[in-house]
Amino acid sequence: MAVAGSCAAALSSPRCSWLISDSTLRANSASECCLRGLSVSKSKLVGLATGDCRQCCERTTFSDVLSSSVPRRMKASAVPPSKEVSTTTAEVVNPSDVTPFSVTYLEGNTWLWELVGLKILVDPVLVGNLDFGIPLLYDAAKKVTKGMKLEDLPELDYILITQGYDDHCHEKTLEPLSRMRPNLPVIASPNAEPILGKYFKNVTYLEPRTGESTILKAKNGSNIKIRASPGPVLGPPWQRPENGYFIEVENPKFSIYYEPHCIFENAKLEGERADILLTPVVQQVLPGYVLVSGQEDAVKVAEWLKPKFIVTMKNGDLDAKGILASIVSQKGTNDSFKELLSKKLPETEVLDPVPGVPLEVPICS
Repeated sequence: MAVAGSCAAALSSPRCSWLISDSTLRANSASECCLRGLSVSKSKLVGLATGDCRQCCERTTFSDVLSSSVPRRMKASAVPPSKEVSTTTAEVVNPSDVTPFSVTYLEGNTWLWELVGLKILVDPVLVGNLDFGIPLLYDAAKKVTKGMKLEDLPELDYILITQGYDDHCHEKTLEPLSRMRPNLPVIASPNAEPILGKYFKNVTYLEPRTGESTILKAKNGSNIKIRASPGPVLGPPWQRPENGYFIEVENPKFSIYYEPHCIFENAKLEGERADILLTPVVQQVLPGYVLVSGQEDAVKVAEWLKPKFIVTMKNGDLDAKGILASIVSQKGTNDSFKELLSKKLPETEVLDPVPGVPLEVPICS
């Protein structure tokens, strides 16, 4: 939840079981949707079918389900920004054996992505609660995935960091993760350098104001371009914006836009396109101040980018306590967002991930 970090900027210019009931998991109906217009069965491609969900939920650890759903890959390394030079991988596999895009939502701002075979951990908060160092002000625990440990993660290829604040660049997670995997490449906002510079030696910082980019090499041999885009300014107006990211995959050809606050006044989204939009849709607000946007603003982003799929996130849906938690309110729901979106982009499909359960976006290769 982007609360205490954003608030500070605004005000100061036994292993836990994670079994999920069958009622929480629901198969998706058949759908005529595909990035290339082909007919596919959503129950096969989106999330897990009912039988698979039941089998998955009989497991008892995160490592069981993550390792079975996200196969291990060889590592790759980052390259300097804005150079059209690819990284290399130790092995190129048959494209039909590679999942184009699968996401596992780990609550808050944390994701595990599998992107054409590369496993990317996004904004990891996985050790302890989120408290920004001031637990009396704000102290939040995850609801479903709080039993997950760093040891449960599969072998990672990259970390992706959007912001320099604790709910995205979580020092209590990054410090032990760097000891476990000291050579792990990181792609990040320059605002995260004070933390990342202490722990990781292979970091590519992408400047959002100039749209710096880097090229990764996918497991199928194709290029993946990650380009920074301006996100919110969480501080004085002259401060560097945080990062959003446009991600362009060469084969199969598709694109993604991700920015975890749905705040885009500094971004140049007009004329941009993305096949997949990952965004919060429920607003989190303090009196007179929007911490995380959504609802109408998420629809506006969708109108610009014309996505075929929107993957929602509920980064405020945490067990939170403290002074700030008591005055933060939420505006809207996933259902009210879908109603707003249907009036503007009725063909766009909304996918709501279940925390801890891999969700495969139905991209046709």
